[in-house]
Amino acid sequence: MSESVPAYDFSRVHHVQLSIPPGGEAASRAFWRDTLGMRELTKPPVLAARGGCWFTGGGVDVHVGVEAQFVPARKAHPALLIAGLKNLAVRLEECGVAVEWDGDFPGHDRFYAHDPFGNRIEFLEAVSDA
Repeated sequence: MSESVPAYDFSRVHHVQLSIPPGGEAASRAFWRDTLGMRELTKPPVLAARGGCWFTGGGVDVHVGVEAQFVPARKAHPALLIAGLKNLAVRLEECGVAVEWDGDFPGHDRFYAHDPFGNRIEFLEAVSDA
């Protein structure tokens, strides 16, 4: 493989997708919209027929898609940068969502939580050393 400059560039992540079991839309809305405060997007009709939901907030788009043979992602996960991480942790705990703090990521405070189906989500916030 050569060390040439590619004729393309990555600009940003468009969205992350997590799987949910059939019929999981209401629980997804309760988590992503009602608990986390993201806004639900209207899916295009051709995609809405497949089920699932789309959410957006703070430049982050999360799509949850129905998977017939659903298995939660317990290791693979999105990592979402948050302003006000400790406030989010309080909100999640008030809503009955367990928060697992992990101090092993230099320069960041972070914790893990799980959606209603067991999918792992990392939330982190940069911290200064000062």
